[in-house]
Amino acid sequence: MYRLKNAGFQGLLVGGGVRDLLLGREPKDFDVATDATPEQIHELFRNCRLIGRRFRLAHIRFGREIIETATFRGSGDGGESDDHSLNDEGRVLRDNVYGTLEEDAWRRDFTINALYYNIADFSVIDYTNGMDDLRNGIIRLIGEPEQRYREDPVRMIRAVRFAAKLGFRIHEQADEALFELGHLLKQVAPARLFDEVMKLLMSGIGLQTFELLRHYDLFRYLFPMTDEALSHEEHDFPHILIARALSNTDARIADDKPVTPAFLYAALLWDPVRLRTEKIIKEEQLHVAPAMQRAVASVISEQAECTSIPRRFSLPMREIWGLQSRFRHRYGRRAKSLLAHPRFRAAYDFLLLRAEAGEEEQELADWWTHIQEVDDSERDKMLNSSQGSGRQRRRRSNPAKKRDTRKNHA
Repeated sequence: MYRLKNAGFQGLLVGGGVRDLLLGREPKDFDVATDATPEQIHELFRNCRLIGRRFRLAHIRFGREIIETATFRGSGDGGESDDHSLNDEGRVLRDNVYGTLEEDAWRRDFTINALYYNIADFSVIDYTNGMDDLRNGIIRLIGEPEQRYREDPVRMIRAVRFAAKLGFRIHEQADEALFELGHLLKQVAPARLFDEVMKLLMSGIGLQTFELLRHYDLFRYLFPMTDEALSHEEHDFPHILIARALSNTDARIADDKPVTPAFLYAALLWDPVRLRTEKIIKEEQLHVAPAMQRAVASVISEQAECTSIPRRFSLPMREIWGLQSRFRHRYGRRAKSLLAHPRFRAAYDFLLLRAEAGEEEQELADWWTHIQEVDDSERDKMLNSSQGSGRQRRRRSNPAKKRDTRKNHA
């Protein structure tokens, strides 16, 4: 900001950084607004990269931190141009019309995000009464809610996220429009929605956000297969599994422990995978493993049409799911190889989650917990003991009944 100021430009802190500082919270990132054009910003900062076509932005890197720097946006009231265009639904396709500080404030999404900190006189600039809404705990859209949601449907998700994060209530008009315009999310690119889902569910407020998304019927546009499964809960366990996965993720984030989107996505999509696997087994008489492979491929493909899933996450998800049936083999080389599998820990944590939700036997989860706690000699005894009892069970069991059991645990 001082470099911009010394070069004759305005440079103000804006958005969530100002909002969180005023609330006594620690900001996770900082955004800067300026009257310098992206090209002028690029000339001032060698560590700058210009990005975006829809909104031209400058990313200025300081070590591992990126400061997003945007030129003041104009009103765009001049209609269609090479720098400003809308689609038939009113969604902004391109917006590189530059303007004044006041115009920029009125173009922002929520009043509490339209506060500027000015280093010229150390003041907070507020054109939209954002300070009043901040004091009163209100999420209020700037302008007419339906129009603003149509301009950018992601604003609906952001409204829910801020309400969950800050404990604020969404203003009545903006609240009502959420129930009516969820279908607009279908227009948003899956890659962008994936980024938004990460902010929704991986910021330490996942459980509250999930409940609000379902309240406003927005969750089904992000995870349609999961939402369908939740509408047909079996003994409540699908909802419990997702809620526990989100709660565990929130707790790990609060304790500053690592979390991975792969595990959370595995929980969110497990029930569609499980149900589709059972359907394939029943209709095509396939064994569990090939049926699950087909189910997994189709579920991931369909989900990617809503929110994209990068390969670095989809591959661990496949392994976590695929290892679940192997936990039922508690003897010999199968169990030993499972213990040595590089994805064992994540798969084991997922097993615990399923047991907590009542989907899997708690005794099975306890056995795999215990075998990790004992020494090598005791572990060998457990594996050999299980091998012997397993052979006896196989001699006494009915093959047809055994196949049915495998289906039940798909």
